[in-house]
Amino acid sequence: MPGGAGGTGNLNNVLAIGLSLLGILLAGGYYFYYSREYADAEDRLNTRKQEAQKLEKVIKDVEDFQAQKDNLQKRIDLINQLKQNQKGPVRIMDQISRDLPDLVWLDHMMISAGSIKLTGRGLNPNAIALFVANIKNDPYFDEPNVGSVTQTSVQPLVYTFDMDFPFSYTPKAPGAGGAGAATTTNTAGTTAGTTTTGTAKK
Repeated sequence: MPGGAGGTGNLNNVLAIGLSLLGILLAGGYYFYYSREYADAEDRLNTRKQEAQKLEKVIKDVEDFQAQKDNLQKRIDLINQLKQNQKGPVRIMDQISRDLPDLVWLDHMMISAGSIKLTGRGLNPNAIALFVANIKNDPYFDEPNVGSVTQTSVQPLVYTFDMDFPFSYTPKAPGAGGAGAATTTNTAGTTAGTTTTGTAKK
């Protein structure tokens, strides 16, 4: 039966070729499918990378803003601290200016370590004594220590004096240091930091 055997062989060949073609088609399909999946995954990865870069920029901007905010806050705190520190000496100098009577003026004043040292001049000893009394009765100052009162000029008659006394930024309670004595108004001279020169009342 040669004819039958040949027909079976041809059928087998056709089946083999068909299976081969099917395999090729399936392989091509899988390749196309996975190539497309890979391309989509790569697109998603690139998109996420771009989003991450945008987020990194946003995070960097936020960090820069926070650093600027912290730096600004430090400057504000420093300014507020300086203002707070200046209130005390300004208050003390204002008190001395209030206590300074007519016919007396200051040549030099230094504030340091809770103590005030000053030198000045007056046109008569009574005016200088009034200034000493005003300092003694001021609630911000303690008992003054007067060094000397010396006549230095006859025409015009001028006396020089120096004294030192402790002070406090918080006024004493009434009765603690003779607070409440009357003082005279005045015009203040030049001040610089915690040192004053040339404050006068005439």
